[in-house]
Amino acid sequence: MKLDVNALGTFYRMAREGAGLAAGRLTSMTGVQTRVGVTKLNFMRGSEIRAEIDDGSEKVGVRVELSAGLEGHSIIIFDRDAALQVVQTLVKEAASEEFDEMDQSAVTEVGQIMTNGFIDGWADVLGTVIDVSTPDFIEGETAEPFFGDLETAPSDEDLALLFRSQIEAVGREIGYKHYLLPEHDSMSEILERQRVDGSDGIEYDKLVGFDKLAQQGATEVASAVTTLTGIETVVEIRRLNFVSLETIPEEIANEKKVGVAFSFDGTPSGYLLFLFDEASAREIVEATVPSPPDNEFGEMGTSAIKELGNIMASGFLDGWANVLDTTIDHSPPEFIHDMGAAVIDPVVIDLGENQEYAFVFDTQIQAADRAFDCDIYAIPNEDDLERALNDLDVDRVEDAKTTAEFPVDEVESDT
Repeated sequence: MKLDVNALGTFYRMAREGAGLAAGRLTSMTGVQTRVGVTKLNFMRGSEIRAEIDDGSEKVGVRVELSAGLEGHSIIIFDRDAALQVVQTLVKEAASEEFDEMDQSAVTEVGQIMTNGFIDGWADVLGTVIDVSTPDFIEGETAEPFFGDLETAPSDEDLALLFRSQIEAVGREIGYKHYLLPEHDSMSEILERQRVDGSDGIEYDKLVGFDKLAQQGATEVASAVTTLTGIETVVEIRRLNFVSLETIPEEIANEKKVGVAFSFDGTPSGYLLFLFDEASAREIVEATVPSPPDNEFGEMGTSAIKELGNIMASGFLDGWANVLDTTIDHSPPEFIHDMGAAVIDPVVIDLGENQEYAFVFDTQIQAADRAFDCDIYAIPNEDDLERALNDLDVDRVEDAKTTAEFPVDEVESDT
């Protein structure tokens, strides 16, 4: 299966259109004002999908099987409390703890109407008819009841193309997740029809290999943080997204962020950002500067964060260069201390001059024993990424070695 940026763009528009229709129908049915939140095409491994669902909370969902123009499964999963709100909105009384037949019927009706909105939007964009089975009501605390018996669900190490849409209720929390798990051959046929003549496209297996490489890079970053700061960290969340450039800033929380930004040149070129909340950035300064200053983000603190960013960037990008048998140079670190989306707006503006969409390697690193996190955004140039993937030898990925070293003594003496 080959992935063409134009074809993926069509699917992205399809997801946005479907989310818009679903939001409108949810508003009509419940009277709750809604808006479409972030829409993404995720490439996620089965293990990551299951970890996202297996958070210990109770959930209820509505699942349908798709056929004809698009084969696969569409699943809407509500947090249990959100489902209770849906029931109360429709039947004007509190739902029972066990979700009795009336409660299940109310949730199923909402789920079906939302699903039909999504699917009608997809069918409009694809210019086809998509048949939908009778909806099934499902409840559980793990992924097993929702995905366990589906052939379209990916195994732990398989990379699935996953459609994720979010609808936000205004003034009311109705938390849910929507998953479209398309059948592989059906998706391949649709992608082929949407390809632009003359486009080479990207072999799906090579994207899988590059995703593994990004995972190795994130693990190397976590190791660098632990080595330099003594803070034990792990790669907690990792996704490969295909998104519209204009939506990337929506992912950044509207709070003060501290970080380091790089541009990188070679095959591929692009941008790399490491972002911390202020509390995490203070942890770094206190762990790496012998006598931390009162102003953690003054000259000494800024120098410490930039030096850590330098080492993290090398650890992330060296593996790419080794596997691709090329050179990737990154710029000097640029220190960032700003509100939310402002930290990434310059990157989006620059890339937006030549492309509408982007693959974004989106990773979160967390500490096990304290409030610490680091968000990594790697955004390659679209054309460069296609060339890099076409040259990628997937068999070399597992043997990729980074060459970054962690000169702790030098960092401490510099700061």
